[in-house]
Amino acid sequence: MMEHPNENNQEPIEKAGRIGEEKASPAASFSNPLAIHAPGKKSGLINPVVLAYMGDAVFELLVRQYLISLPNNKSHHLHQEATKRVSAKAQRLQLERLQPLLTEEEADMVRRGRNTKSGAPPKNADPADYRQATALECLFGYLYFEGRMERIGELMRVALGEDE
Repeated sequence: MMEHPNENNQEPIEKAGRIGEEKASPAASFSNPLAIHAPGKKSGLINPVVLAYMGDAVFELLVRQYLISLPNNKSHHLHQEATKRVSAKAQRLQLERLQPLLTEEEADMVRRGRNTKSGAPPKNADPADYRQATALECLFGYLYFEGRMERIGELMRVALGEDE
């Protein structure tokens, strides 16, 4: 619980510091330290397109962090490298690297993401690559909402080829 003094510097006022603490909700068990707002449903019940939407942001953030850790931090170079790693084709290849390492639960989430109707792929993306990229993003969105940051880190290192 976070505490702060009230306006009159009297006793501290308790403030809800944990997501889902004030009322029981489907997301009451949400445990992601990076999130300010809990989803309205348990992670496994969220639409795969919504999971992919969040997973896209999580994946891109981690790619950017990785690139910034490398020596060349010129903005044009960072953008070019990030674009290479977050394209549908690159994400398909990264998912292929991850497949043998996935738990049954994670593989199920990948299947849900791959089989969902997520709209038309971008003009420059192969539809099969786009479906696999959506599957990868769905997995990362699911793990994010589950608060499984260590697992995200493990998978990201493999996806980026850092384990070689």
